[in-house]
Amino acid sequence: MEPADFPQDLRDAQRELHRTREAYEAFCRELPWSVEPAPGWSGDRTPYSEYRPDFPDSPGYSEEQKAEEARLRGRLLELSVAVSTHPYWSTLERGAVVEARMELKRVAREPPPREWRPAGSDGP
Repeated sequence: MEPADFPQDLRDAQRELHRTREAYEAFCRELPWSVEPAPGWSGDRTPYSEYRPDFPDSPGYSEEQKAEEARLRGRLLELSVAVSTHPYWSTLERGAVVEARMELKRVAREPPPREWRPAGSDGP
């Protein structure tokens, strides 16, 4: 399947879905481990490892953190629905949809082609 086969709006939505998911995951990594304030705790060591989980007290999420997490999660849902219900998928044979969907994910991760500009012209 050629990347040109995908409608531009579908490729754009998939690219935005990738970017939003990356932003959401990065944001969530910085959040406290508990949404609500909670005391810290330590887990038991497992028989197969010396690792012992240790969680400090959690201050909980601030109102701004709760709002941003909900905004990003809502945007992920919107984009997921837009991509998965795009009319393009109904133009393919049933057996080709999964392969095409995987190709779209791959294509959307690649940087868009740069527009050629002659040397010495303005612009990036």
